Amino acid sequence: MSDKKRNYRIGYCRPPHHSRFQKGQSGNPKGRPGGSKNLLTLFTEALNEEVIVADDGGQRKITKREAMVKQVVDRSTTADPRAVKIVLDVMQRIEIRTDAASSETSAFTQDDEKTIEQLKARLRGNKPQSDD
Repeated sequence: MSDKKRNYRIGYCRPPHHSRFQKGQSGNPKGRPGGSKNLLTLFTEALNEEVIVADDGGQRKITKREAMVKQVVDRSTTADPRAVKIVLDVMQRIEIRTDAASSETSAFTQDDEKTIEQLKARLRGNKPQSDD
């Protein structure tokens, strides 16, 4: 045995030489199997599968997601209190999102407009008009 191996201290972050990974060998050689999917992916794929539904005397293909929405909305119109609550909650969430999105694209304030006009004038080479 060489001097180097005898003087090597084993401890935290210093595993013994014989138990270290060999060069080019992974710590988890099998790893996660290829093509395995997480729960979100499985759930999304299941909701996007198409089903055949009878509609107005004919048949149509729609996604399971669409079928679920149609069923909940149809049940809410027959005074099913749970379905009504679900539909109202979803509508409220949608309205909150659209209100937040529309407020982000709101018009500039008067001070902003004044600043923009001054910048435009400066870029054109004109002297900006002062408020005084």
